[in-house]
Amino acid sequence: MKFTELNINKVLINALEDIGLEEATPIQEHAFPVIMSGRDVVGIAQTGTGKTFAYILPILRQLKFSQQRHPRILVLVPTRELVEQVAGEFRKLTEYMSVRIGGVYGGTNINTQKELVYEGLDVLVATPGRLIDLCLTGVLRLKNIQKLVIDEVDEMLNLGFRAQLEQIQELLPDKRQNLMFSATVTEDVEQLIKQWFYDPVRVEVAVTGTPLEKIFQSGYIVPNFYTKLNLLKHLLSTDESMDKVLVFVQSKSLADLLFDELEKDFPEQIGVIHSNKSQNFRFRMVEEFLEGQRRILLATDLIARGMDINQVSHVINYDLPETAESYIHRIGRTGRADTDGIAIAFVEEKDENIWASIQKLMKKQVQLEPVPADVKVSEKLLESEKEVLPGMMVNKAPKPISQRGAAFHEKKDKNKKTNQGGSYRRKLAAKYKKPKTRGQKRK
Repeated sequence: MKFTELNINKVLINALEDIGLEEATPIQEHAFPVIMSGRDVVGIAQTGTGKTFAYILPILRQLKFSQQRHPRILVLVPTRELVEQVAGEFRKLTEYMSVRIGGVYGGTNINTQKELVYEGLDVLVATPGRLIDLCLTGVLRLKNIQKLVIDEVDEMLNLGFRAQLEQIQELLPDKRQNLMFSATVTEDVEQLIKQWFYDPVRVEVAVTGTPLEKIFQSGYIVPNFYTKLNLLKHLLSTDESMDKVLVFVQSKSLADLLFDELEKDFPEQIGVIHSNKSQNFRFRMVEEFLEGQRRILLATDLIARGMDINQVSHVINYDLPETAESYIHRIGRTGRADTDGIAIAFVEEKDENIWASIQKLMKKQVQLEPVPADVKVSEKLLESEKEVLPGMMVNKAPKPISQRGAAFHEKKDKNKKTNQGGSYRRKLAAKYKKPKTRGQKRK
């Protein structure tokens, strides 16, 4: 369906044309009339299917001009990157509208954000923690909120924001429209829906967890980290189509280690992003990756959700995630905007169970290949990969006697003093030569 067939006004149509969008995705088409009706909505769709515009378009269609200071639209997202992205999408669609849009998140100067809020906003995009901080200062009130959007709610719960969400709920007006969009609906999400939503309409355009058909998937059976490293170097060196590669790694420390190893062979081509990196560094890495200055971007699951990274040629799961749903979100970074994508998984022996769960969720078998003959199988292991026998205890060897510290040592002079009944009395007696007892008199 074309956007012109929906109940969208001219200013939004013009903004969509400027962006180059003419046809609505299924989630946008199905969610638009339901949100316009005022009902609470739970939208479920795959990553990369346009969930953000699915709620922005009907919200802006109904938003009327106002000069009131406190925001009427609140969008909650889990990360600062998503704050910037969602606020940016609002700005794209309000090119011909007078709408005040702001984004707030932690890790930056709160005074600057207080000024932004104080000047007045219509739409506020926020992470839960910083939103509460601003409310506690008194500069922000949420009693005027008409529509609440919770984006990537399952990731928000995974990051431990449940307590903050419950605190925010107490600050919101009872009468409001609730919108929730996510790629998966877990038991925790279901509980949140029952607690916050009133008779919601579910808009589901694909079975939860179904991978995009445009993504070609393959995998290799790889024994350890350094063999994966050799395999990744081989693929990057031999496959010219790998011009924009997103590599997911299990942890921040492994991401940094992998960066150091790859930088030797691919200087100035590698970027890395995880939560230990500063805000400006993360934004710069993503921007350089988007602009093609960086060929490879190493990441933890921080940007597996919601980041608008287009034209990714390959997604490589260097380490498999802990949940099958996270695998779906990761590979959803490629195969977007009607383009084909490629996803490659490196599967270790310990990943057997999670790999089975992934294939079960996708309802699809992915053939695993052995490591190519010209890739060296490394015997070098990380400490975490070394086998520890059950019941085996590691005891440190005792230090030689010459290196041991003394059990007892001579006291310092200041600690050799004994209690003699108070220094003040002794000083007075010495100065005035007072008698030692009351009965004595000085001769």
